[in-house]
Amino acid sequence: MGDQQRIPVMVPWLGEAEAQAAADAVLSGWVAQGPRVAEFERAFAERVGAAHGIAVSSCTTALHLALVALDLGPGDEVVVPSLSFIATANAVRYVGAEPVFADIDAATGNLTPDTVEAVRTGRTKAVVLVHQGGVPADVDAVAKYAAEHGIAVVEDAACAIGATVNGRSVGDGSLIAAWSFHPRKVITTGEGGMVTTDNAAWADRLRRLREHGMNASAAQRHASDKPILESYLETGYNYRMTDIQAAVGLVQLAKLDQVVARRRSLAARYHELLDGVPGLSPVRDPHWGTGTYQSFWVLLDEAYPLTRDELLAALAEAGVSARRGIMAAHLEPAYAGHPAAPLPVTERLTRDSLILPLFHTMTEEQQDRVVAVIRQQATG
Repeated sequence: MGDQQRIPVMVPWLGEAEAQAAADAVLSGWVAQGPRVAEFERAFAERVGAAHGIAVSSCTTALHLALVALDLGPGDEVVVPSLSFIATANAVRYVGAEPVFADIDAATGNLTPDTVEAVRTGRTKAVVLVHQGGVPADVDAVAKYAAEHGIAVVEDAACAIGATVNGRSVGDGSLIAAWSFHPRKVITTGEGGMVTTDNAAWADRLRRLREHGMNASAAQRHASDKPILESYLETGYNYRMTDIQAAVGLVQLAKLDQVVARRRSLAARYHELLDGVPGLSPVRDPHWGTGTYQSFWVLLDEAYPLTRDELLAALAEAGVSARRGIMAAHLEPAYAGHPAAPLPVTERLTRDSLILPLFHTMTEEQQDRVVAVIRQQATG
């Protein structure tokens, strides 16, 4: 590796503006959920075309609340992709429902009407449609299918902030969607998430549920000049976002278009540089939308001389931090013995794909180094 610095797989794009926003929140004296959270909710919902935003502590808690909004519970089945971070399936277990693993489309890594139909039963009440790695799923096709069968669609849009489907933002027209602001995602608040929906009754309920089920939030009680004796309407949770996080989120949200444009530019350059490498297929936009390239993955086949793990080792030796492809939840110990239909596409993608470095401040020289290792290994 010599004197060259290791190339990370991801670096969040944070700077002085975020630091100042966080400091301002601290100095304001209001650091828990308060006015900045409310402002971030409004701005984020407007950006993705939803009527309501409910800021929470993570995308996992956002998914949990989305499933609570649908009143799902024991005896219900929810179709999920196994090819997703394990939180997607875990959230279904949180409400006592049964996650049912479906296979995915090889090109996008996402569920389709056909893969959902293959596992649908009379107990299927919902599907969690993941926009995997920022590749937009065919929302319109899945929503049409779901409506025909009385199934609700929850969108796991953790990686899809800034992605589009048929010319509109992911989240625009969604029944309910969950979003992530983890540092590996397109924009970040450190930790944090959001639920978006057009359903006002759901939004009101979820705002209560994230704050222990209280009928009056801390912010409402603070703003009132009269005592408010709150009551607790149902079993709730402590899923709040802080004003410090929201302050950072507002700065990040203002950068979103710039971030996505840069990621897409780097992805386009990867496509050019990797063109013609035998046995290697990079992820691309589907014909119905544009992705964020939150994860730039490549899929290997038998024409590439190395296995995925061997290529990961060669990249690491050259100072490049790549990652295995997206995990398959049904292969993890937490789901040992859990019934699953055959998932051949899922198992191929999780076995034979890897994620290459891609981040806002990545240089052409860094990208050239990544590609040089891949090409060198391809030619021996």
